[in-house]
Amino acid sequence: MRSTSRRILATVAATCALTFGATACGSPDPGADSSAKDVASALEAGGKVTVWAWEPTLKKVAADFEKKYPKVDVELVNAGTGNKQYTALQNAIAAGSGAPDVAQVEYYAVGQFAIGKALEDLSPYGASAHDREFTTGPWSGVTYGKGIYALPMDSGPLALFYNKKVFDRHGIAVPTTWDEYVEAARTLHKADPKLYITNDTGDAGATTSLIWQAGGRPYKVEGTEIGIDFGDAGTAQYTGTWQKLIDERLLAPVTSWSDEWYKGLSDGSIATLSTGAWMPANFTSGAPAASGDWRVAPLPQWTKGAKVGAENGGSSLAVPKASKNKALAYAFIEYATTGAGATSRVSEGAFPATRADLESPAFLDTPFPYFGGQQANRVLADAARDVAAGWAYLPYQVYANSVFNDTVGKAYVSSTTLPQGLEAWRAATAKYGTEQGFTIAK
Repeated sequence: MRSTSRRILATVAATCALTFGATACGSPDPGADSSAKDVASALEAGGKVTVWAWEPTLKKVAADFEKKYPKVDVELVNAGTGNKQYTALQNAIAAGSGAPDVAQVEYYAVGQFAIGKALEDLSPYGASAHDREFTTGPWSGVTYGKGIYALPMDSGPLALFYNKKVFDRHGIAVPTTWDEYVEAARTLHKADPKLYITNDTGDAGATTSLIWQAGGRPYKVEGTEIGIDFGDAGTAQYTGTWQKLIDERLLAPVTSWSDEWYKGLSDGSIATLSTGAWMPANFTSGAPAASGDWRVAPLPQWTKGAKVGAENGGSSLAVPKASKNKALAYAFIEYATTGAGATSRVSEGAFPATRADLESPAFLDTPFPYFGGQQANRVLADAARDVAAGWAYLPYQVYANSVFNDTVGKAYVSSTTLPQGLEAWRAATAKYGTEQGFTIAK
């Protein structure tokens, strides 16, 4: 399953004010009284729960939930992935009708919907009891301020997927540091100009994930006060390395998720991907001809011998404030993301956000025929445990990502450098934040 969107909603503010102090979106909260927050009573009474999600493993979860609670009817609706669903959700909220009871929301987007008062704080329903059940990255992705606005559905710790067949053919060792990665890129492209270490035409999620791993923390969020600074040492380490790959034309000028991209993965002309743990299913479905050629390794490190990771992608399940059945909606997402529901989803191919499933022998020992029988989950589980803490997204990251290619993206097609592109991105997102009523630190 693809867990990130290439192009995303330009601004949630078009239909739901993001400014602090603005009126909450949608109709008055019909579940404000304590009885509406009684999840057990809601399950006993039953009813219908409409779920907007594109994640395929929820089909089995919904069927199991209905079997366990016969009075509940779960309606799964695919309203589109990422941007398409967010647009539909905001339109429904603005119209005052048609919003679902549960919505799939990617981690980077949770803050923007939360600050727009479009999501229910799940703390009163008992969500805080699950804080230690989830790994660091996903849990930080669903919390904003003192609220819990969703429960984690999956996780996207970064790992290095590499084409072993191509590496072996050209005598290239699996890189353990990013300096070694650059050298491997040079060796590979020199041996065959049609081969590239990876593809990149500018991607906000990939860029911020590698800055995260390098120790950069460009975003500081304290209530309405926001800091945006790409001048730290971690960001400089990333740009210094990645600029070499751009300047030496060692990156395939191919956009991810395109037909050309899948072709590159199939024929080995794109030899590695540094991406989230949700990627294996995409290899199987999108590049079946390369089965047996690829393997999974730990992400290269910025400092030799270190074990530092980051996240890329992943989704949660949230309850929109416009839901007419909040307690029952919470009951469903609690089932789908914890305990038996979470384990069921992992068995269907989801990468776990729960510590218990991440440590399960059944999960760890699973062989992947696509990766030559490798127990790839062992590498991916280690990656999840190595995710560095302290990362924060902007409360309007959806908008920020939408203007990434207009700023940082220029570094891939012009004389603009990555640091210059990041500065332009900072300026654009700071301007937007000010316009939305945030105080941007100088």
